[in-house]
Amino acid sequence: MDRPLRFGVNMVTPAGGGEWCARCERAEELGFDVINVPDHLGMPAPFPALVAAAAATRRPRLGTFVLNAAFWNPVLLAREIATTAALTEGRLEIGLGTGYVREEHERAGIEFLPPGRRVDRLRRTVEEVTGLLAGEEYRPPLLIGGNGDRVLRLAAEHADIAAFAGVRQQDGVFTLCSPAELDERVAAYHRFAAGRAAPAELNLLLQIVQVTDDRAGAVKELMPYVPQLTEAQVLELPVVAVGTVEEIADQLLGQRERYGFTYFTVLDPAMEAFGPVVAEVRERERRAREGGGR
Repeated sequence: MDRPLRFGVNMVTPAGGGEWCARCERAEELGFDVINVPDHLGMPAPFPALVAAAAATRRPRLGTFVLNAAFWNPVLLAREIATTAALTEGRLEIGLGTGYVREEHERAGIEFLPPGRRVDRLRRTVEEVTGLLAGEEYRPPLLIGGNGDRVLRLAAEHADIAAFAGVRQQDGVFTLCSPAELDERVAAYHRFAAGRAAPAELNLLLQIVQVTDDRAGAVKELMPYVPQLTEAQVLELPVVAVGTVEEIADQLLGQRERYGFTYFTVLDPAMEAFGPVVAEVRERERRAREGGGR
């Protein structure tokens, strides 16, 4: 059987202690495997939020999705990781990326470097932090997120999990990747990773999730944002999960077959709606293990 699917929720919405813990508990009840926290200004600070999530839950792993390398001194970051990994008793996963929001860098007083230099900084951070954590009892799995060749090459060299946003950026403009474009990006990663002894886990962030019986109606709301596409083309976008629970489950299992994705992440506003999809996929996997088919 193929690798079982994992599901993560990225907790982008700030909350006080009681509400935060209740939401993390709910994520666990819904069957999510990973509770993630991003690294954007105006959103929860990753490490204290993850320690609180660990205290409120028992099963889910806890991840940064993803840290902006520009915000962190590698030596101090290694200390944060080691402490959080110990406090969460080995449930931590560390995601790292280049950072892409110019305004956040400016607010933090950090120079927003050109793309190539941001990748250079990410590489230095990955290599330094990996070295500093080499002797730690809890050494968390490393996720590297991005779509460009140099980031994919870095992920092929160092990451346990390679994360694809399904979005491409050019001159500050973000566009959702078509199926063919994502095929090409995944193929590029595999070329870079050809010499690996063991394959990495592949992750996809689902940008738009809507459980509905009216797919056409839901897509009409999206059309102003993608005027160059038809409704059918929008429904084919890998990061758009719109339809019934069964249709979205079909989509995710199909993406495991086509691209090799076995770890899907949603944003927390979609957490409750996505819970039944998690349950549907789990039931299908159980039946497949027992030889009962779909």
